[in-house]
Formats: sequence, C-alpha cells, structure tokens
Amino acid sequence: MAARTLIRGATVITLDRQGDLPEADILVSGDVIQEIAPRIQADDAEVVSAAGFIVIPGLINAHLHTWQTALRGVAANWTLLEYFQKMHAGLATVFAPEDLHIATLVGALNQLNHGTTTLVDWCHNNRTPAHNDAAIDGLLQSGIRAAFFHGTPKPDPKPGETPFWEVPHPRAEVERLLRAHQGRSLLSIGAAVLGPHYSTLDVALHDFRMARDLGVIASLHQGGGPARTPDGWDKLQAEGLLGPHVNIVHGHALNDTQLNTFCDLGMSFSAAAESEMSQGHGHPLTGRLRALGHAPSLGVDLESVMSGDMISQARIALGIQRSLDNVAYRVEHNTLPSTSTIPAREALQWVTVEGARMLGQLDRIGSLAAGKQADLVMIRASDLNMQPVHDPVSSVVFQTSLANIDSVMVAGQWKKRHGQLLGVELAPKLELLRASGRKITQALGLH
Repeated sequence: MAARTLIRGATVITLDRQGDLPEADILVSGDVIQEIAPRIQADDAEVVSAAGFIVIPGLINAHLHTWQTALRGVAANWTLLEYFQKMHAGLATVFAPEDLHIATLVGALNQLNHGTTTLVDWCHNNRTPAHNDAAIDGLLQSGIRAAFFHGTPKPDPKPGETPFWEVPHPRAEVERLLRAHQGRSLLSIGAAVLGPHYSTLDVALHDFRMARDLGVIASLHQGGGPARTPDGWDKLQAEGLLGPHVNIVHGHALNDTQLNTFCDLGMSFSAAAESEMSQGHGHPLTGRLRALGHAPSLGVDLESVMSGDMISQARIALGIQRSLDNVAYRVEHNTLPSTSTIPAREALQWVTVEGARMLGQLDRIGSLAAGKQADLVMIRASDLNMQPVHDPVSSVVFQTSLANIDSVMVAGQWKKRHGQLLGVELAPKLELLRASGRKITQALGLH
C-alpha cells in the first residue's frame, strides 16, 4: 500500500470547488491527494498536526532564467538594454555546463524553500547538449516539479557568423531531450523560442511548426525594443500556428487587437511584474488581460536582479495594477475609488491556478482537490507577523514571507519540514555557487 500522510486541522485554501475550509484534514496517498474534508479517519497514515497553519496549493513560478542564480544582484541596476549587452553578450558567454548545473540546482532549491513546487526553467544559455543535460540534472536533483523550456543563447555575432536571430531552433536537440526524459512524472520539456519579435520570419515559422509537430509549449519573449518581424504574428496566425500551446512572456509590444485575438485563441501570458517595472519593459499586462476576462501567470524572471520569492511577485503584481486602476479612476472621476479593483484571491491564483493553466496541467496541479498531485505548502500562521488572521487569503498574499514557509510537499514527498529543506547539504553547494559566480564575473571584469 502506498504511504499515506494525514495533515490534520489546517485552514485550507483549495482554490478549487471546495473553497476555503477554516479547519480541515488533507489525506495524501502516494503522490496524490485522496481526500479533503473537515475530519478524516485514516489509522494507517502518518499524522501531521497542522493546527495554526494555512495550507495552500504549491506555488508555480511560470518564468525563471534559473541559470543566473550565481549572479544574484549583478544586474540589479541594469536596464533591459544593459542586460542584453552585459548578460547575454557578456557574462553568458563564459558559462560551462557545471555553471548551469550548480545555478539550476541551487535556484530550484531556493524555489522549494519559498514554497514554489513547480518551476518553469526558461533556459537560454545552453550552447551545447552538455549544458542542457547539466541544467536538467540540477532540476532533477533538487526534487522540484519542473518544466525545462529549451532555449538558445543570444551572443553578439562575430564577423562572418550567422546572428542568433537567423538561426532556427535546434529541433534535433529538443527531440533528444523529449526521448531522454519521456515518462518522468516531475519533468516536462518545452521550447523557449525566439518568436517574431526577436527573429526573422523564416525562423519564427520554423520554430512554431516545430513546437506544433512535437506537441510542446512554445514560449517566447515579446517586447523590449522594435520587432525584427513586425508582421510576424499575422503570418503565424495565417499559417494556423497559434493556439493554447503558445505562451507569451511580457507582451508589452502587443496592441489591443492582437491581445484580444490571442486570448480568443487560448494563448497564455506570463508576466514578471517586478522585473518589467525595474528594467524598462513597461507596465505589466495584468489589467489589459483582466479587461478581456483573462489572467496572467507570474514569474520571477531574473534572480540576477531580484528575489526568487513568488508570494512577493503576487503582491507586487497586485499592487502595481491596483495603483494603475486607482490613478485611472481618479483621473476620470476626480475622486478616490470606492473600492479596490482586484481582490487578493486573484493574485494568489496568478501564482497557482494560472501557472498550471499555462502549462496545460490544470488537471494535476495549481489547486488542492482529490485526485490532484499532492503539491502543497504549510504556512505557519501563528507567527508574530501573521497574527491575527482575519482573512486567510489576504494573510497569505500580504503578510506571508519566507520565514513563515514551514513545510513544502511535492508529489506527496516532503521537501521542507519545520523550516528546513530535507536531504540537502547546502554548504558545499553554496560554495560551488559562489565559486561559479566569481569565475563568471571575473572573466568579464565585473567582480
């Protein structure tokens, strides 16, 4: 019989049909949730007392360039243009496979520590198969649920060298990764393509056909300067290459007609609100999507700039959009708004439900329900900064910090308990991370 765990007496925010339960039990059997109810009897289960805790679905980081973990803080004061030049054309060029491995491993562990159970690793500094294997090995070693989105490096072209925006995505390498990792329950493979904003039309057509043929998500950055193929989206749509498998990150350069069309086609959007505001992208798409009845998933984007904490990302994205809405109301009505435009619950859904929807895994993750994967977070609500709890959802979004993330479960397995990651010797990994960061920055004269 599969091992069973009974989490007893928690305040449970399911973000599913059962809603919020002030005091309930969660029975986990193997890697799935078997039952959620006010009281469950399971004599053969390990009982975990959860009185004084809030349990939420595992958080989903929908967009992170995890390979930059060893460069934390390096890009904190860079605009997007500086980032392109100093990161992609500079620091990225000296990464060896072992640098990707330690960055991805420690970055994934940090996500688990913060309550993220699913990480979309958008890896675009992987110039050889060995780089891909090293990064994926880091994900697997961490124990996080992951989607590895295979990208391509973005160096400045040398004389006589074909620029990256004219190079089709290496289909054979994506196929190799799909074969190598077929059947893994905690890992999926996607394609981090250039898209029409950053490539020629021929490359965009090739890449989107590849994603369609292979049945993988095609995720792309949209925005950040003038498009290389201004009419690229029209061409892709005319070829029937757009649909729910296409994920747009940022999306600031999209006009209202495009945004409406893409929502109708079921395409998904991932915002990185803090990164976008910091580096000069513009305001996140949140409000424009809400006006169309849609919602973004959220990602950290760059730990070389900011923290990896997804609850902070939910709070920041919510605050930015509320501010924009409030300013618009005051301009139109010359008075204060009568109420907030976005409830806290929506922000929590952006980092759970919407991330699952983007990955096409809403039937497995993103909320807590019988039959879904047992990915969950126990938040210690008895702590000084949490008390008293009047509205559990608001307490999660506005009060919770890393200090309150007590326990994290992925697929029925505890990855963090009582505030400590399990089965991990951090000291040697952090020393490797520091050594990698020193090597990379010194090579470019930034240390």
